[in-house]
Amino acid sequence: MSIGSSGRIVVEIDPGQKKRLYSALAHEGLSLKEWFIKNMNTFLDNRNQISLDFSKVEESIIINDTSMETATAPTKELLDRGVSAIKVSKKLNEIDWSFIKRKIQTPLEKIHPYPAKFIGDIPRELIANIPIPEGTAVLDPFVGSGTSLVEAQRAGLSSIGIDLNPIACLISRVKTSQYPEGLQDAIKSVLDISKTKKTHRKSEIPNINHWFKPEIQIAVDAISSTISQKEYTPWRDHLKLILSSILVRVSNQDSDTRYAAVEKNIKYDDVFRLFENSSDKLISSLGKRSWNLTESEVLEANTLEVSPEQIKQPIGLVVTSPPYPNAYEYWLYHKYRMWWLGHNPISVKEKEIGARAHFFKKNGHTPEFFLDQMSSTFSLLDKVLVQDGYACFVVGRSKIHGQVIDNGNIIQQAAKNHGLSFVTRIERDIYSQRKSFNLSHANIKTESILVFKKVAK
Repeated sequence: MSIGSSGRIVVEIDPGQKKRLYSALAHEGLSLKEWFIKNMNTFLDNRNQISLDFSKVEESIIINDTSMETATAPTKELLDRGVSAIKVSKKLNEIDWSFIKRKIQTPLEKIHPYPAKFIGDIPRELIANIPIPEGTAVLDPFVGSGTSLVEAQRAGLSSIGIDLNPIACLISRVKTSQYPEGLQDAIKSVLDISKTKKTHRKSEIPNINHWFKPEIQIAVDAISSTISQKEYTPWRDHLKLILSSILVRVSNQDSDTRYAAVEKNIKYDDVFRLFENSSDKLISSLGKRSWNLTESEVLEANTLEVSPEQIKQPIGLVVTSPPYPNAYEYWLYHKYRMWWLGHNPISVKEKEIGARAHFFKKNGHTPEFFLDQMSSTFSLLDKVLVQDGYACFVVGRSKIHGQVIDNGNIIQQAAKNHGLSFVTRIERDIYSQRKSFNLSHANIKTESILVFKKVAK
């Protein structure tokens, strides 16, 4: 059967069947277009298609029948929405999502280590090429280091981010908030006071001597205790971020992607030197923001437990890359950052989606558990996303006990269960220096960009 490149469909049927069909449609109050589109969507949904290529589809859908009356208003509205989704799909499929020409991270992306983060190009292109209903905001329910919020601000849009991880929320707040006057003076004051402290408070941090040399503990505690003083409240987030950004470097932890203790040649004075260097980088990076800082709110919460009432703005676009099974343990690699900044990483671990520990314990999590978690996410999105709003998910595959799991299929199933219409799925090649996540042990070389649209039910 020849498909052709247009959206025209011509069907030759028995004249008697035609009369019976039109009689039945008239009885139901349906036009032929309405009946065809309804049954076509039901058929495709039941087949659970995971990918439709709209790149060769024209911008109109025509059922050619000279005896058919003019389409009804609801049908025209439905067709208009379908054409809009086709246009979006076509534009998105024309983009080179590998971003081969991307050379380096922007300064703002480098203010704090955060492996497995979005590269800014992804949310930037999604925001630029998807029609966002007027008066709505961008939501990232798994905000991570705040990349989606930054790109929303660059586009002049309000935004909301949610994350369970307090380090993620800290980074996101600093990236999107106004530069606080007096920050440089506050940094100098913190360093001057901290250098006078030669002993440290009794620590409740587990196994601290394994991960931090005694002299490093004194220096880090000196800075931490000084920052906690009331007079530094206006700059506390920025000061905490600076300290957090150097903690892995001054610890015995090998790196942000390898949780193993190694010997490092780090001394007491190095802590203050690195703190000052990180301060300079932060001030320089924030000063290079050339866009208006539109309203951006960060909720430190478990997305699976957030109520629609906590989302204070109507949402026109969701852009997110959720954590997924056995991918990256954010709580583990940020564990000592959380301890030093007064948070409990164990409580984060218990609720973190995808943490490896959940899959390698007795009665461990399964891919079905991830489907339940994503279903909870889409339940929230269904309540806060406006009609004709879009939801974009970027997700890779998982490897659990040797089995490769296509998390894109799981996302699609969760979206379908909550009535979101599938727009497109794009497979993105990823390179070692251009990953929105880095998972070498699973040998992941592609990730999926999935786009859905909320239409009238």
